[in-house]
Amino acid sequence: GYLPIAHMVWFWTGPDAIKDAATLATETAKAGWLWQKGALDFAGGTVVHINAAIAGLVGAIMIGKRVGYGRESMAPHSLTMTMIGASMLWVGWFGFNAGSALEAGDVAALAFINTLLATACATISWVFGEWITKGKPSMLGGASGAVSGLVAITPACGYVGPMGALVIGLLAGIICLWGVNGLKRLIGADDSLGVFGVHGVGGILGALLTGIFAAPQLGGQGIFDYATNKMSTDAYSIGSQLWIQVQAVGTTIVWSALVSFIAYKLVDLVIGLRVPEDEEREGLDITSHGESAYHA
Repeated sequence: GYLPIAHMVWFWTGPDAIKDAATLATETAKAGWLWQKGALDFAGGTVVHINAAIAGLVGAIMIGKRVGYGRESMAPHSLTMTMIGASMLWVGWFGFNAGSALEAGDVAALAFINTLLATACATISWVFGEWITKGKPSMLGGASGAVSGLVAITPACGYVGPMGALVIGLLAGIICLWGVNGLKRLIGADDSLGVFGVHGVGGILGALLTGIFAAPQLGGQGIFDYATNKMSTDAYSIGSQLWIQVQAVGTTIVWSALVSFIAYKLVDLVIGLRVPEDEEREGLDITSHGESAYHA
């Protein structure tokens, strides 16, 4: 489901293709629907994160809960590996976000700084949220908070100012913490990695807040003017842009849910989505692949 949403949201004709307003009008006629409406998504909040989160949620619902879910402890296998993985994600995300500027310049630098700020703030707010609600913070919470900040700043990183990134990060940590706890219970799906709570909630939050904090009056960069090849602060309406962002989020949710359902259903009809209970309890590494990563 990625490619159609990517086409709807993103469009680039090359570094020197647009010379004037007339050429801009001709070229944009070839762009996708959401791009023409003015949707802002710098590095993939809708295209990557909401898309994947909805696909994961649909899959979790269709496959069903794991054996013992809600009755047996299903703690993460290795917090050490979790922290290593989260650290690698944090570093790699600089390339993901800043690289979406497609050139080394002031926009790439802004995206880099905003990514760092939002991620640090989300880590702090998630950990403090755990401290307040559970009595103690956790390493898993710190890692999850970092990822929630990375996700939320992805659509906004090249458009908002540093203060906007700070607010987005602080909100992402708290709201995504609720997403993987309260919202997960409300939905009732066995989302084992909290994909919807982090990537779905974080992606939606980031996409919507992009429309607010990209506003020049709030320190944002405004909208890119392809005719002048620079950011333009002219005629920015927060309300209008927020409505465009809502449409982008809604379109992505509906598209991903529909395509994912069809794909999962086809797999279910051909080979099935679920393994027998005895194989699930023994472990798919052994029953499906004939080997185990760890030996007693």
